[in-house]
Amino acid sequence: MSIDNTFGLPLSGNDPANIKLLKAALDSSISGIIITDNTQFDNPIIYCNKAFEKLSGYSRDEVIGRNCRFLQGDERDQKARTDIREAIIKGQSITVELRNYRKGGELFWNELYISAITDNNNRVTHFVGVQNDISRRKNAEENLVYEREQVEIKIKSRTRELNENREYLDSIVQTIRQGLLVLDPNYIVISANEFFLKTFKVEKRDTIGRSLYKLGNGQWDIKQLRILLEQILPSNNPVLDFEVDHEFPHIGRKLMLLNAHRIELEGSFKDRILLAIEDITEMRASENRKDDFLSVSSHELKTPLTTIKGYNQTILRLLPKDINPKVPMMVTKSGKQIDRLQHIITSLLEMSRIQTGKLVLDADDINLNLLISEMLEEIKDVHQNHKLTFHGNIDNTIPGDESQIAQVLQNLITNAIKYSPDGKEIKIILSEVSDYVKVSITDYGLGISQEDQKKIFDRFFRVSNIQKHFPGMGIGLYISAQIIKQHGGTLWVDSEPGKGATFSFTLPIKGKDAHHD
Repeated sequence: MSIDNTFGLPLSGNDPANIKLLKAALDSSISGIIITDNTQFDNPIIYCNKAFEKLSGYSRDEVIGRNCRFLQGDERDQKARTDIREAIIKGQSITVELRNYRKGGELFWNELYISAITDNNNRVTHFVGVQNDISRRKNAEENLVYEREQVEIKIKSRTRELNENREYLDSIVQTIRQGLLVLDPNYIVISANEFFLKTFKVEKRDTIGRSLYKLGNGQWDIKQLRILLEQILPSNNPVLDFEVDHEFPHIGRKLMLLNAHRIELEGSFKDRILLAIEDITEMRASENRKDDFLSVSSHELKTPLTTIKGYNQTILRLLPKDINPKVPMMVTKSGKQIDRLQHIITSLLEMSRIQTGKLVLDADDINLNLLISEMLEEIKDVHQNHKLTFHGNIDNTIPGDESQIAQVLQNLITNAIKYSPDGKEIKIILSEVSDYVKVSITDYGLGISQEDQKKIFDRFFRVSNIQKHFPGMGIGLYISAQIIKQHGGTLWVDSEPGKGATFSFTLPIKGKDAHHD
């Protein structure tokens, strides 16, 4: 029995030529194809083809190790999911239609065919899922009858509303605190709002009716802007948060955030480009000043705090034996608060290094079996009210910075304990998924809403209903996510309010720089 590293499936008597041919066939398919491992915890994805990456918007690195349910976002009560669960339990094939969401949040209808793979003992070991985007068909089915009856009414109503609201909409555009331009297909400026004219110090008579690239003697002839308008936008996808850094002749350097959409309306407004320009120069400078302040402050605090800790330990050691017992108790409590403050300062320094790109990885071979076991022994001594269980074992060591991976594990496990005061069990699962290792930490505590899950790895973000009752700065998960990203892996959360949470991360077995087809 051998293992094909491309798919992570046990195959007997592999022929490399056949495997290569099979992979080429799957990657050339226009249908998204995934394979899940039913023998592992949570039935994780172990393979996806290129069509699936294009369909979902997620890269292979972001998909491997996750359960397919993440594609449904908030809509996990679809009847089709119940049908899928029943088919998986019975090991049967099934075809369903699901509402899924791409990485960017766009809804699409997915026609999913699931087929079970069994071994010689008729045990279901894997599932193959074939997926097709049927959004157009579904939309056509839902809208055809209604549109036939309503088309005339809609046209009349839309024309009336446009005439009535043109002045109202124009006043909204003029009051928006962003520069707004409307361009024709040849990038001629059709309209510009007052904020654009004021920010970039230009006159309307020198702007309207002129080519964008010729405004102000060519000051908008920017290479990055041409890429946005002439290469990215024609794909009919909106351009979101495209950063452009440019030195203007009269107003100096500007850091701009550009958003662009193609507008295809009826009549004289057919095929227009709406370009929103946000000047983020001061905002970015403010963020940099804040980061510099945190970095300098943390460095300046570290030295005196180390001295205070040393004096505190000396005081505790020199106290006479016949002293009031409350005195050593207070000194000990002071030491714990000093340790807590030292941990906060260390976290701020770590965050500063991440922000400035100075996080250094001391690569070595990590034995995750041993690392997790030793860490759990230490944590059990401190948190005796929770039952910590460790499941799984892997044969490989992985390259990485052991101290940083230990920091991630420490943060995720202590968070699981902290946010499940009534749920006493914490489950840690270690497994191999394709050419990655996967670690999952599950608690049965407060849980996290879908809305908060989108921001939980942002620095300084704290879940609203938790921050009132539990202290913290909201940087632990940010640091953990950045460390895993630096190692070439992905960290994510799967949770529902009141039902606990599972934080999982993957790490490539061969390291970040190894090439994977």
